[in-house]
Amino acid sequence: MTEQVLDAFVTAVIEASDYEEMDRIYLKNRVMSRVGEEGLDAPVHQASLIALKDQLVELAVANSKIPDSMAAKDSLGAELMDWVTPSPSQVNRRFWETYRQSKEDAIADFYALSKHNDYIKVNAIAKNIAFETETPYGTIEITINLSKPEKDPKDIAAAKLAKASHYPACQLCFENEGYQGRLDHPARANHRIIRFDMDGHDWGFQYSPYAYFNEHCIFLYSQHIPMSINRKTFERLLTIVETFPGYFAGSNADLPIVGGSILTHEHYQGGRHTFAMELAPVEESFTISGFEAVSLGIVNWPMSVLRLQSDDKAQLIELADHILESWRGYSDPAVQVLATSDGQPHHTITPIARIRDGHYELDLVLRDNQTSPEHPDGIYHPHADVQHIKKENIGLIEVMGLAILPPRLKEELKQVQDYLLGRESSVASYHQDWADDLKATHPSITEEAEAEAIVRESVGQIFARVLEDAGVYKRTAESQAAFRRFVATL
Repeated sequence: MTEQVLDAFVTAVIEASDYEEMDRIYLKNRVMSRVGEEGLDAPVHQASLIALKDQLVELAVANSKIPDSMAAKDSLGAELMDWVTPSPSQVNRRFWETYRQSKEDAIADFYALSKHNDYIKVNAIAKNIAFETETPYGTIEITINLSKPEKDPKDIAAAKLAKASHYPACQLCFENEGYQGRLDHPARANHRIIRFDMDGHDWGFQYSPYAYFNEHCIFLYSQHIPMSINRKTFERLLTIVETFPGYFAGSNADLPIVGGSILTHEHYQGGRHTFAMELAPVEESFTISGFEAVSLGIVNWPMSVLRLQSDDKAQLIELADHILESWRGYSDPAVQVLATSDGQPHHTITPIARIRDGHYELDLVLRDNQTSPEHPDGIYHPHADVQHIKKENIGLIEVMGLAILPPRLKEELKQVQDYLLGRESSVASYHQDWADDLKATHPSITEEAEAEAIVRESVGQIFARVLEDAGVYKRTAESQAAFRRFVATL
């Protein structure tokens, strides 16, 4: 006999949680209260827990228990998956009990829970388009982000009528844990945060729901305060990579244009992924007086990266702080490097920490957020001729060599491919010059796979150019000499 969807879901909940068989009737009644009582004897479409949840959500729509909108479906879905998620106190207790025996097992268990309860949107992430491109700087990665759904028009319309709320203050606040969600704020009923102490303050460790790379996680301060790059940043990043073995940790910059998308909440990102920048070699090494225990080198990368390596954690932090303060006050007008203008600071750093082969390592990426009439979006920002591919800020993830490109490109790149194949297509106006150039250099394309490969290769090379645009010191002899002038001041 085919199992009915309600019974199948309740069975899956009991198997995956602390609930027991005695709880079956209770669970069935609680599910019915949320999805309605009609259609629950429907046969199972797919047997996985997440698929059963999705089927119940659609029944809730059919039973008029929730509106047929993305926000309502997400909210109910998270609520249903909360039944397989232990309470925050239990999750934390189990994490730290396991951590005392094995740090790696504790992290692996929390990651598994975050996938199993659909907090990490594994099915959605699988929709992303991802490919690699060889460049002079190594193999860079391209992701067209299709996992995070576009806003539902019905939700947008309803949001205009909804009363404004400032709770939680942002999507990185602790107050998101268990939050039901609303039209303009994601559902987080199944969200859990691991608490830990860092320099005497409460911090949290969580995964990113729409992970851009393996085990993409976030380390967030318990207080809603703006991001700031300072000496404490280097101390904390190194503490994080000690506490969470195998993970890197980095921070977005703390100024507009060169910063990330959320500058209002102190946080860092990390994960278990090797980016192209990490593999990029040091092309010249230096020793700074007073910091002899630290190896300092310029990295062969399109952006301006100083790599610090040492076994002496304290001296590493001292030198990183010295470089940050020196860069904040450094100007070299000959290469359009200005510390300030009209009283506004322009210089900061994007830092990345890791432990490599048992040694501490910090990559410090020099950033400058000047604008000009020629480059109103930012002198060290994707320039206008490449914004048809990437116009958003170059944040931490892009800095390291992983492009996160907008969903529009899925169809737009297909149109360019069709154009190369001589098919009728409506190439977006901002892609037309690029499409014409590709067609001129590849006039006789006949195979779909070849057209796709050519377009993807070009996108990868354009992203490399984007990173060059974002680099303060360009890869020219003049600019690299200027980079070394800065290093000589340290």
